[in-house]
Amino acid sequence: MSTILHVFFCFLMFIITSFNLGLQSGNFLHFNGDANTTTPHYPKPKQSHSKHRKLLLHGCSKRDISISQSRHPTSGIPEFIVQIVNTCVTGCPPSNIHVRCGWFASTRILNPITFKRLSYDDCLVNGGRPLKSSQSIRLTYANSFMYPFQFKSASFC
Repeated sequence: MSTILHVFFCFLMFIITSFNLGLQSGNFLHFNGDANTTTPHYPKPKQSHSKHRKLLLHGCSKRDISISQSRHPTSGIPEFIVQIVNTCVTGCPPSNIHVRCGWFASTRILNPITFKRLSYDDCLVNGGRPLKSSQSIRLTYANSFMYPFQFKSASFC
């Protein structure tokens, strides 16, 4: 079951990355960087005089950090799977990514290089290192409730 779930998440992240779409369904929560909205933001298309379609490229911003979360079916203490993905295809990869995480805690041990709570409502992703284009950070934590993760800040060169 775990392998099927992992393959599903990889496929899902591929779709999000490929089409730069926000994901919103009953099983996932999607936050695209703005505290007041869960709707994806799309830049206006540029006019082209070419007969061929061109890929619209833009610099990286907070909209390109996708955070999704789902409950992992287990017995005992509930487990939750979090995916943090850089959906930006051009520009400098974001680094020093921080997310709002409340008093995040897990009964399951997490690698602090992958995800670490620094203080209340401030968790560091990927040890502060850049999150390359289409790269994702996946973590599974266990707690009696789901923490509402939300993008806080990052360095975009």
